[in-house]
Amino acid sequence: MIDKLAFVHPDAKIGNNVTIGPWSYIGADVEIGDDTWISSHVVVKGPTVIGKGNRIFQFASVGEECQDKKYAGEPTRLIMGDNNIIRESVTIHRGTVQDNSETRIGSNNLFMAYVHIAHDCVVGNNVIMANNASIAGHVHVGDHVILGGMTGVHQFVHIGAHAFTAGSSTIFQDVPPFVMAAGTPAIPRGLNVEGLKRRGFSKETQHAIRRAYKALYRKNLTIDEALAEIAIDAENDQYVQSMVDFITTSSRGIIR
Repeated sequence: MIDKLAFVHPDAKIGNNVTIGPWSYIGADVEIGDDTWISSHVVVKGPTVIGKGNRIFQFASVGEECQDKKYAGEPTRLIMGDNNIIRESVTIHRGTVQDNSETRIGSNNLFMAYVHIAHDCVVGNNVIMANNASIAGHVHVGDHVILGGMTGVHQFVHIGAHAFTAGSSTIFQDVPPFVMAAGTPAIPRGLNVEGLKRRGFSKETQHAIRRAYKALYRKNLTIDEALAEIAIDAENDQYVQSMVDFITTSSRGIIR
C-alpha cells in the first residue's frame, strides 16, 4: 500500500491498511493511524500524530514548521484525530513554545482546497472550512463550525460551536456559539437556525438561544445587561450556558 516512489522515513510509524501515493514524503517522528489514505505529492513532517481513517489529497503539507518568526526549531507537535478529509494544497503547521507547543485537530472535519491552519490552533470536530479559509496562530474553532470560502480569522480569535461565517469574511473578534457572521470586519447577521434544525436541537432550546441572541444583539443592552437577562435560560439550558461561558471568558471581546 506504500508506493515504491514514496519516501517514508524508517522512524515513521505507519498503521495497518495505510495507503501512501507516489512522491509523497513521510518524515521522522510521524505516526499515521490505520486506514489512512495519502495521495501523491503529500508532505507530512513531525512530530505529528495522525489518527485513523484520514484522507489527505495531493500537495497538502501537514505538520510543517510554523511561519512564526519567533519559532527557533523547538520540538513542537501536530495532533490530528480520525476521519478528516484534507483536500488539495491544505497547509497545517505545528505549534510553538509560546503556547502549548501543539496544534490540535479533532475528527470528522473537512478542510477544502488551500485551507491554512496556523500554529497553535485548536480545531474541534465536524468543522467545515471552505476553499481558501485561513485561521491565524492560536485560533480556537469549536465543533460544527462552518467557515465560508476566503474567510480570514485573526490570531487568538475564538469561534464558538455551531457558528457560521459567510464567504470572504474577516474575523477580528470572538464569534459566540450559534452566531452567523459576515463582512469585513465581520458583524453578527443572525443565528445559524438551519444548523440548529439539522443537528436536532429541541424547539425549547432553539427558542432559548433565540432569546439569548436578541438580548445580546437586538435590545441595545450592554454585555453585562444582556447576560443578566439570559441568566434564567442559562440555568435551564446547557447550550445557552455555553454562550454565557464563551462570552465571559472571551479575551478579545465578541463581535457586535
